[in-house]
Amino acid sequence: MGPLIVIALAVLAHALVSERISTTIITAPMVFVAVGLLTGPEVFGLAAIDLRSEEVIVLAEMTLAIVLFSDAVRIDPRRARRFVRVPARLLGIGLPLVMAASTVIARFALDIDWPEAALVGAILTGTDAALGQAVLTDESVPGRIRGSLNIESGLNDGLALPAVALFTAVAATATDSEPISYWLRYLAEQVGYGTLIGVAVGSGCGWALTRARRRGWVAGIEGQLATFSQVGLAFALAHAAGGNTFIAAFMAGVAFRFVGKDDAEYLAEFTEDSGQLLASITFVVFGNALLGPTLGLLTVPIALSVIGFLTIARMLPVAVSLAGSGLRAPTVVFLGWFGPRGLASILFAVTVLAETGRTVDDTVFVVVAWTVLASIILHGSTASWGARRYGEWCAAHERVMHPEATTEGPMEPDEAMMRPRWAPRTDRDGDGVSERSR
Repeated sequence: MGPLIVIALAVLAHALVSERISTTIITAPMVFVAVGLLTGPEVFGLAAIDLRSEEVIVLAEMTLAIVLFSDAVRIDPRRARRFVRVPARLLGIGLPLVMAASTVIARFALDIDWPEAALVGAILTGTDAALGQAVLTDESVPGRIRGSLNIESGLNDGLALPAVALFTAVAATATDSEPISYWLRYLAEQVGYGTLIGVAVGSGCGWALTRARRRGWVAGIEGQLATFSQVGLAFALAHAAGGNTFIAAFMAGVAFRFVGKDDAEYLAEFTEDSGQLLASITFVVFGNALLGPTLGLLTVPIALSVIGFLTIARMLPVAVSLAGSGLRAPTVVFLGWFGPRGLASILFAVTVLAETGRTVDDTVFVVVAWTVLASIILHGSTASWGARRYGEWCAAHERVMHPEATTEGPMEPDEAMMRPRWAPRTDRDGDGVSERSR
């Protein structure tokens, strides 16, 4: 019961001071990681969480599926298209370049095989904009830039999933034992079945729930519970069909939002809140079971790799992807720096560990742990300062800031698109109950 007690008290303690620390450099992930680390065997020894236990694996899989679904639902394609140029460049050009650069750094700095280096690159490609919450909530930063970061963060986890699935299988198998056709078929099945099942579940549930709700057939919270259940449905069906379960969950969210439109955001409120709770627990588990055991394993190559992942492997690809966009150097640096690695990288690492056991070099998990820790500290502590300085630059150059303008059209970004994962919804009143759910 030790881990359960620690997690429950950590969530309660953070809630009691959440408003007070919201104006400081202390972020929610910092708090939960610190709790996990301090209570772990390497420090005070109050709780020991086994990263390979069935409970932790189930937690990681549930959290990743729910977070992927929630992130997909939050992106309204009708409004996101007003910001499409910057995030499209970051995702279409920047994401593959980030993955490639991270792979090269891992291969030569850590001296691991190419499949494992590619796995490191895939795990660390996803960003977690919520770690730099001040960047997304500071209104002095143009809405187009904030929205672009949030859209990129919401979608790149799902886009990185096929690579994570492929390189996990390759790294855990003797690559010379299977022909290239085998891996192509494997990738096609993982992506194809996962996508088809996710789209079928999301569109079917979205169609049924929105129409039943508009006719007054759905009672209150029941619609939100049904939305939550479709994540499990997509996950289970994809697993049974041999597809990637997480791709299915992500595509279910995309289809659900597309079909359900504005109703989908309301129906997914409970799912999003559940994902936030599971994310908090995941950071405690990360500090206790993944970060703690790696504290004494930091080496010079790993430290240099971490620096490379957070700078060269992110900022250079972002600069290349935004070349010719008209965005000025401070904006490119701002977008390049605030690409923190967080929740998705942790969950990818845990699920890879569950699927591969000890067949993957431990260096993979050590470097992921240290990269996430460095990102939580560096990006979290510089978010307020960076947003303020960039906002001041924007104000001073307002007359010549057309490429950084708030939107590319008349439609303003909605609240869900601009809200980081750890921020509350503004449509809730003081008692925490959504007006739409009453």
